[in-house]
Parts: sequence; structure tokens; C-alpha cells
Amino acid sequence: MATISLCMIVKDEEKVLARCLDSVKEAVDEIIIVDTGSRDKTCEIAARYTDRIYDYPWRDDFAAARNYSFSKATMEFAMWLDADDVLLPVDLEALKQIKASLTPEVDVVMLPYYTAFDEEGKPTFVFYRERLIRTSIPYSWEGRVHEAIVHQGRVIYGDAGVTHKSIKTVYPDRNLRIYEKQAAAGEPFSPRDTFYYGRELYYHHRYEEAKAVLTDFIKSGKGWLENQLDACKFLAYCYWETDDLMGAFGALTTSFLFAPPRAEICCALGRLFMELEAYKTAIFWYELALTRPCPEKEGGFKDRDCYGYLPCIQLCVCYDRLGDHETAREYNRRAGEYRPASAAYQYNLAYFAGLSPHTPENA
Repeated sequence: MATISLCMIVKDEEKVLARCLDSVKEAVDEIIIVDTGSRDKTCEIAARYTDRIYDYPWRDDFAAARNYSFSKATMEFAMWLDADDVLLPVDLEALKQIKASLTPEVDVVMLPYYTAFDEEGKPTFVFYRERLIRTSIPYSWEGRVHEAIVHQGRVIYGDAGVTHKSIKTVYPDRNLRIYEKQAAAGEPFSPRDTFYYGRELYYHHRYEEAKAVLTDFIKSGKGWLENQLDACKFLAYCYWETDDLMGAFGALTTSFLFAPPRAEICCALGRLFMELEAYKTAIFWYELALTRPCPEKEGGFKDRDCYGYLPCIQLCVCYDRLGDHETAREYNRRAGEYRPASAAYQYNLAYFAGLSPHTPENA
């Protein structure tokens, strides 16, 4: 059986750290906590689980802190979690099974990361991350923000999902501040840095600056395919926020230069045409979304709703606006198969129940 070092970097996580460690402790062989300056009881809580606690001066560089934490690992594999992550019981058991089955031919294990959920707690937003890496192979974390592991190891995919359960209610400016400090120092940006910098600018409502950064990133043709596709989407959002639907359309369709239409792009185009009240064109894009496969294991961010629930609930609206209530009703039924507790689905059930059976279908 393989052995695992859990390596975490933390700061002021007294509210969530025990929850995290309790959820994973049965599957790991050692716990390494790197504290970057906590002023609460984080270290006191960590000491209940391990004596491998290290102080590390924070220097606005997540990759440097991750590399330091991994350098302390003594087991065959290093695993990382954030303090507000948990493994649900089913995923803990799946991780134990992966651990028991790992062979010398495996260097890296990719696991799903769940970061958004529906009314019943089912994941709706998922992407795969390098979660376990063999400590004997060459690797390094890179990137001051949104750090990633660079490696040449042999990879497998597992199904032991990590659930992100943040309790934070305010989106901090830390990431943007780090990028701006990096730019001011003249430190080169990797293509990945450029994409995430543009996304941070969007999140902070600095749309014109975000447009410039994302446009330059897209035109460069550099970087990971999934980041290029997401850049087109976030550039479209910037145009949306500045009341330029033509610009949004151009940004979304630019994504077709990189890959066939993804369901997320189709749904965004459907939304655009709904805003224009061009319902037949919106229908085209939403129906196309329903035909697209969900390539979760390609590593990018995947909104599962776009591959089922969202197109169906929006097609319900579109057909209803066109007066085709029976088709609208059918798409609402299909939406309910994906998310039966959805408020929109339940509202539509009541709406259709209230329609007169003699309502013209094509009024």
C-alpha cells in the first residue's frame, strides 16, 4: 500500500481546520502543516493532529509556500488540501481504495474538485486537479497565485472528490494585489498568470482593464487550451457588463477558433439571444448545448448545469415565450430530472398547472 503525506499551508483557519483534518486523517500517514502567520488558534488546533508544524514567512507567493510544504513530506506521495476543503465519507473511502491500489507506474493522481452545488448538495461545478504526486519524481509548484504543479509524471484519474466548503462571505483583493505587485516589479507573467490576472480584474469590476488583458492573452495564442476558452467567456462577461452585446458575441464565438463549441459557450450565447428576445436563435444554442459531451477529465472548469439542467430550463422559457406551451412543459420536465428541487423547476410546475387546457399552443 502506498503512503501519503498530507501537506497544507494555512493562516487563520481555526474555524475550518479541524473539519478538514477530521475528514481526511484516516487516509494519510502523516500531516504536515505550514503556517504562514496565523494570529488565531490555527496552530493549537493543528497540534491535536500532528507535531509536524512549521512556520513560513508569507511573501505573496503561494507556489513557494506549497513547495516548502511538499519539501517536508517523507512518504511516497504528497497530497494537498486547503483548510476549507473536506472529503465526504464516500470520497474518503474512495481515497483509501486508490491508496491501496497505487502501483509504481503511477506518479500523479488527478481527483475531482467540487466548488459549487445545487439545492440537494450535488456538485454542479467541477474540475480535476493534481491531488497526489509521487515525491521521488521531478516536480514544482509554479505561480504566485492560482498555483499549479508542473511535472512529467505518469497520470491516472480517480473518483475521490474533494469538496470545497468555504465559509467566507467576502471576496478578498489579495490575489489581485499580488498580481499588481508582480507587474509593478517587472516580474514576467506566464500565460497562465495573464489569464488569471484578467479574471481577477473582471471579478473586481475593472472591466476595461480586464478586456485589455484577456484580449492580449487570447491573441497571443499561448497558454493552455482550457484557459483560452475561459478567457473568451470572461471577456464576453466584461462586454456584457459594459452593455456591449455585439462585443460579447464576438468574444464567445472567438472560442470556436480553439475548440468546437462547449456547452458553457452555447449557454452563454443562448442567454445573449434571450436578452435580445431572439428566442428561436436562443433555442438553437441551448439545444446545441444539450448535444455537447462534458469533457471533465480534460482538466478545465466544467459547469455541469450547462450540460443538462440549464439548457432545459431556458428552453422551457424560450418555447413558452413563443407560445409553444407543450414543448416548454416537456423541457421543464427534463430540467426536473437534473434538479428536482430547483426553485425554477418548481415554479414552472405551478405555472403550467395553472394554464388553461385550452390555451392555444402557438398563440
